[in-house]
Amino acid sequence: MTQPASPATTTAAHLKPAYAALVLGAFGMGMSPLFVRFAAEAGVGPYASGFWRMFLALPFLWVWARIEEGGGPAKPTFHKPMIWAGLLFSCDLFFWHLSILRTSIANATFLSTTAPIWVLLVSVVVLKEKVKPATLGGLALCLLGGSSLVGNTLSLAPERLLGDVFGLLTAVFFGLYFFGIKYARDLSGAGRSTFAASAVASAVLLVVSLATNDQLIPSTLKGAASLLLMAMISQALGQGLLSVALGRLPTVFSALVIFLEAVAAAALAWIVLDEALSTLQWLGGGLILYGIFIARPRTADKHQESDHDRD
Repeated sequence: MTQPASPATTTAAHLKPAYAALVLGAFGMGMSPLFVRFAAEAGVGPYASGFWRMFLALPFLWVWARIEEGGGPAKPTFHKPMIWAGLLFSCDLFFWHLSILRTSIANATFLSTTAPIWVLLVSVVVLKEKVKPATLGGLALCLLGGSSLVGNTLSLAPERLLGDVFGLLTAVFFGLYFFGIKYARDLSGAGRSTFAASAVASAVLLVVSLATNDQLIPSTLKGAASLLLMAMISQALGQGLLSVALGRLPTVFSALVIFLEAVAAAALAWIVLDEALSTLQWLGGGLILYGIFIARPRTADKHQESDHDRD
């Protein structure tokens, strides 16, 4: 006679798919800098790249949403959390590109990785959630690893102060995006919530692209292919799987995905672009992975279990 699974076994089995979704999503999003660079070589502006990332992902996300819903009556395409998620992600990309233009890449990268701090503050101060010491310890290690990953080029300079502020705003909006997409996902599923948020973001970024005279049309097939791959891998797959993970894992822990994204971007630059990594950067990547390991949740709360049962 088969013995029933223990609670620990059940919990482990419940969380493993969420961990896989989080890691795969991070690597998908971590590939976006490569695609943006290839698109830029074809003349496409940074805001235009963001627009194409969102817009070209819509057909894939729509198919995902319909499969997720079992082909039955379509759920409402838009509701407030979806719209807010799209607006917040638009602001995240907008300030990210402004930060890159106004400060060093190292500063912009590191400051954008402070998003989990803002997620933590909202969770504790606004939502009155309890955060485990292991999560705080893991976050501290990730921040230390993030500062090591950008190497010794991180610096402060008065003439770059505005760009640094834009980098912090990037982190704030990305942190708030986690809450928006989580609530949207709880109402309508991962596929549909990511589809709706991407539709809103594509409209906003199109307006920004036109207002800033960004070149929209790539001049080479490589540039066009890069935009399509970014939409499929970084947006449909990356952001979609992040939405899946947020249905199973705590928001504060899921926010650590931004550090995984930085590790993935550095690793891909090393593999694809032959960009050398220093010993300090290798150490930073290791600290991030160890921090995430320490912060990982061992159990699922009742809210997550009910989500699982509803799915």
